[in-house]
Amino acid sequence: MNTTVWMNELSWVDYQSRVQRDQPPVLLPVGALEQHGPHLPLGTDGLLSSAVAADTAALVGGLVAPTLSYGYKSQPKCGGGQHFCGTTSVDAATLVGQVRDAVREFARHGLTKLVIVNGHYENQWFLIEGIDLGLRDAKAADPLNQLQVMRLEYWDFMTPDTLGDVFPDGFPGFALEHAAVLETSMMLHYHPHLVRMDLLPDDGPADFPPYDMYPPRTDWVPASGVLSSAKGSDAAKGRLLAVEVARRMAEAITTGFTRPTGV
Repeated sequence: MNTTVWMNELSWVDYQSRVQRDQPPVLLPVGALEQHGPHLPLGTDGLLSSAVAADTAALVGGLVAPTLSYGYKSQPKCGGGQHFCGTTSVDAATLVGQVRDAVREFARHGLTKLVIVNGHYENQWFLIEGIDLGLRDAKAADPLNQLQVMRLEYWDFMTPDTLGDVFPDGFPGFALEHAAVLETSMMLHYHPHLVRMDLLPDDGPADFPPYDMYPPRTDWVPASGVLSSAKGSDAAKGRLLAVEVARRMAEAITTGFTRPTGV
């Protein structure tokens, strides 16, 4: 039996056997194709959500589905915005439809536990809509369907104590941490060959007003696309964050699916 955590490395026979025998949680990472400064790759959001999903799956006997790699439109205050070359986004309806279809299909496979691991801030509300519609479809097709879905943003599993260790001079907040210390450090831990430390910017923190403008004001965003300084990033910090996130996500999966269906 193939014991990989990667669903796409299994034959359909092995996958069916795992589902029927173990009822494993399946983790579906969702990312984006979005600029992450001059030092990180465009696929950072998907790479990190997939990596933490794999670490978590190994702890809970789960599987990781292929990443949904196109996210909702980048916003200036948390992703730099749509004006950067390479940022390739989808409309809300497209993302909702992808998630809806995925939920429906996993329900058809006979899964009871699906975990959607979000790695792109702007995706959140459209993931919720896709989950709701997908579960509605699944119940319409089979009223006895037992699928439950957990949605999470992996950064929410970082504790204040750990963030204090990573940011001894104060944490700037998750929105401004786009392509900064958190993501850079975790990429140095998971994918060091994709990080250009020689191009590490020292921008920010960006100073946004308490409102948005449309069309977006691109001059609000640092030219590098980085919203807060990435100085101080290192692989040790990335490992500290990665280990904590995987452990706490595994705990959530272990306890979160214990509620009997219908209660």
